[in-house]
Amino acid sequence: MERVGSIKRVGMIVGATILVVIVGFVWWVFSRSERGTSGSISTNFRWVGPNDKIVVDGFDDPKVPGVACHISRAQTGGVKGAMNVAEDTSDASIACRQVGPIQFVGDLKDGEKVFDEHRSLVFKSLQVVRFFDRERNVLIYVAYSDRVIEGSPKNSISTVPIMRWAAP
Repeated sequence: MERVGSIKRVGMIVGATILVVIVGFVWWVFSRSERGTSGSISTNFRWVGPNDKIVVDGFDDPKVPGVACHISRAQTGGVKGAMNVAEDTSDASIACRQVGPIQFVGDLKDGEKVFDEHRSLVFKSLQVVRFFDRERNVLIYVAYSDRVIEGSPKNSISTVPIMRWAAP
Protein backbone atom coordinates (compact mmCIF):
# COMPACT_ATOMS: atom_id res chain seq x y z
CA MET A 1 0.00 0.00 0.00
CA GLU A 2 2.82 2.38 0.89
CA ARG A 3 4.50 1.69 -2.45
CA VAL A 4 1.38 2.70 -4.40
CA GLY A 5 1.29 6.01 -2.52
CA SER A 6 4.96 6.65 -3.34
CA ILE A 7 4.38 5.91 -7.01
CA LYS A 8 1.43 8.32 -7.08
CA ARG A 9 3.55 11.07 -5.45
CA VAL A 10 6.36 10.55 -7.94
CA GLY A 11 3.83 10.63 -10.79
CA MET A 12 2.37 13.88 -9.48
CA ILE A 13 5.83 15.45 -9.16
CA VAL A 14 6.79 14.39 -12.69
CA GLY A 15 3.48 15.65 -14.07
CA ALA A 16 3.82 18.98 -12.26
CA THR A 17 7.39 19.36 -13.53
CA ILE A 18 6.31 18.70 -17.12
CA LEU A 19 3.48 21.22 -16.75
CA VAL A 20 5.86 23.88 -15.39
CA VAL A 21 8.26 23.30 -18.30
CA ILE A 22 5.43 23.56 -20.87
CA VAL A 23 4.02 26.73 -19.28
CA GLY A 24 7.53 28.22 -19.09
CA PHE A 25 8.17 27.44 -22.74
CA VAL A 26 4.85 28.95 -23.87
CA TRP A 27 5.51 32.09 -21.77
CA TRP A 28 9.03 32.36 -23.20
CA VAL A 29 7.82 32.09 -26.82
CA PHE A 30 5.00 34.63 -26.44
CA SER A 31 6.84 37.15 -24.23
CA ARG A 32 9.53 37.94 -26.79
CA SER A 33 9.78 41.63 -27.59
CA GLU A 34 8.43 42.89 -30.90
CA ARG A 35 11.07 44.68 -32.91
CA GLY A 36 12.31 44.92 -36.45
CA THR A 37 15.13 42.61 -37.49
CA SER A 38 17.37 44.62 -39.78
CA GLY A 39 19.54 41.72 -40.91
CA SER A 40 21.79 38.83 -39.98
CA ILE A 41 25.24 37.47 -40.81
CA SER A 42 26.14 33.78 -40.73
CA THR A 43 29.21 33.15 -38.54
CA ASN A 44 29.45 29.37 -38.16
CA PHE A 45 28.26 26.63 -40.50
CA ARG A 46 26.11 23.90 -38.91
CA TRP A 47 25.56 20.56 -40.67
CA VAL A 48 22.15 20.18 -39.03
CA GLY A 49 19.84 23.13 -38.38
CA PRO A 50 20.45 26.82 -39.03
CA ASN A 51 23.93 28.33 -38.86
CA ASP A 52 25.11 30.41 -35.91
CA LYS A 53 24.74 34.08 -36.75
CA ILE A 54 24.89 37.67 -35.65
CA VAL A 55 21.43 39.26 -35.73
CA VAL A 56 20.81 43.03 -35.81
CA ASP A 57 17.50 44.29 -34.40
CA GLY A 58 16.13 47.83 -34.24
CA PHE A 59 13.85 49.23 -31.57
CA ASP A 60 12.58 52.59 -30.36
CA ASP A 61 12.84 53.78 -26.77
CA PRO A 62 9.22 53.59 -25.60
CA LYS A 63 9.52 56.61 -23.26
CA VAL A 64 11.74 58.76 -25.48
CA PRO A 65 10.29 59.26 -28.96
CA GLY A 66 13.04 60.51 -31.25
CA VAL A 67 15.61 57.89 -30.15
CA ALA A 68 16.18 54.64 -32.05
CA CYS A 69 18.58 51.87 -31.08
CA HIS A 70 20.09 48.92 -32.91
CA ILE A 71 21.46 45.94 -31.06
CA SER A 72 23.57 43.16 -32.54
CA ARG A 73 23.72 39.86 -30.74
CA ALA A 74 24.94 36.32 -31.25
CA GLN A 75 22.32 33.70 -32.05
CA THR A 76 23.10 30.00 -31.69
CA GLY A 77 22.01 27.75 -34.53
CA GLY A 78 21.96 23.99 -34.85
CA VAL A 79 19.15 21.75 -33.68
CA LYS A 80 18.75 23.54 -30.32
CA GLY A 81 18.71 26.92 -32.05
CA ALA A 82 16.03 25.75 -34.48
CA MET A 83 13.90 24.65 -31.51
CA ASN A 84 14.55 27.96 -29.64
CA VAL A 85 16.06 26.15 -26.64
CA ALA A 86 19.76 26.98 -27.20
CA GLU A 87 21.49 29.30 -24.72
CA ASP A 88 22.99 32.19 -26.66
CA THR A 89 26.24 33.83 -25.61
CA SER A 90 26.36 37.12 -23.72
CA ASP A 91 27.95 38.97 -26.65
CA ALA A 92 26.00 42.04 -27.76
CA SER A 93 26.66 45.55 -29.02
CA ILE A 94 24.36 48.58 -29.08
CA ALA A 95 24.17 51.88 -30.95
CA CYS A 96 21.50 54.51 -30.27
CA ARG A 97 20.91 57.75 -32.19
CA GLN A 98 18.59 60.71 -32.24
CA VAL A 99 16.27 60.26 -35.22
CA GLY A 100 13.83 63.08 -34.55
CA PRO A 101 12.84 65.64 -31.94
CA ILE A 102 13.34 64.09 -28.50
CA GLN A 103 10.43 64.13 -26.07
CA PHE A 104 10.04 62.44 -22.71
CA VAL A 105 6.87 60.45 -22.07
CA GLY A 106 6.49 60.34 -18.30
CA ASP A 107 9.29 60.31 -15.74
CA LEU A 108 12.59 58.71 -16.70
CA LYS A 109 14.01 56.42 -14.03
CA ASP A 110 17.73 55.62 -14.04
CA GLY A 111 18.29 51.97 -14.88
CA GLU A 112 14.85 51.62 -16.47
CA LYS A 113 14.59 48.65 -18.86
CA VAL A 114 13.85 49.62 -22.48
CA PHE A 115 14.50 46.22 -24.11
CA ASP A 116 14.81 42.62 -23.00
CA GLU A 117 15.11 39.28 -24.72
CA HIS A 118 15.42 35.77 -23.36
CA ARG A 119 18.76 34.18 -24.25
CA SER A 120 17.87 30.74 -22.93
CA LEU A 121 14.66 28.94 -22.08
CA VAL A 122 14.49 30.19 -18.49
CA PHE A 123 17.67 31.51 -16.91
CA LYS A 124 19.36 34.11 -19.13
CA SER A 125 18.27 37.40 -20.70
CA LEU A 126 19.74 40.26 -22.71
CA GLN A 127 18.64 43.66 -21.44
CA VAL A 128 19.05 47.31 -22.35
CA VAL A 129 18.61 49.91 -19.63
CA ARG A 130 18.57 53.71 -19.87
CA PHE A 131 20.17 56.38 -17.69
CA PHE A 132 19.80 60.14 -17.99
CA ASP A 133 22.92 62.23 -17.29
CA ARG A 134 21.16 65.52 -16.52
CA GLU A 135 24.42 67.42 -16.02
CA ARG A 136 25.55 66.69 -19.59
CA ASN A 137 22.01 66.39 -21.08
CA VAL A 138 22.79 62.92 -22.45
CA LEU A 139 20.85 59.65 -22.52
CA ILE A 140 22.96 56.55 -21.85
CA TYR A 141 21.95 53.07 -23.00
CA VAL A 142 23.70 49.98 -21.57
CA ALA A 143 23.26 46.49 -23.04
CA TYR A 144 24.15 43.54 -20.80
CA SER A 145 23.29 39.93 -20.17
CA ASP A 146 22.14 38.53 -16.85
CA ARG A 147 21.43 35.14 -15.43
CA VAL A 148 19.45 33.90 -12.43
CA ILE A 149 22.60 32.52 -10.76
CA GLU A 150 25.51 34.32 -12.42
CA GLY A 151 25.57 37.32 -14.76
CA SER A 152 28.16 38.33 -17.31
CA PRO A 153 30.37 41.41 -17.18
CA LYS A 154 30.12 41.72 -20.97
CA ASN A 155 28.34 44.95 -21.79
CA SER A 156 28.06 47.65 -24.40
CA ILE A 157 27.18 51.32 -24.09
CA SER A 158 25.80 54.02 -26.36
CA THR A 159 25.08 57.68 -25.61
CA VAL A 160 22.63 60.08 -27.23
CA PRO A 161 23.21 63.80 -26.62
CA ILE A 162 19.86 65.59 -26.51
CA MET A 163 20.07 68.24 -29.19
CA ARG A 164 17.65 70.59 -30.89
CA TRP A 165 16.15 68.93 -33.95
CA ALA A 166 15.96 71.05 -37.09
CA ALA A 167 13.14 70.16 -39.47
CA PRO A 168 14.42 69.29 -42.96
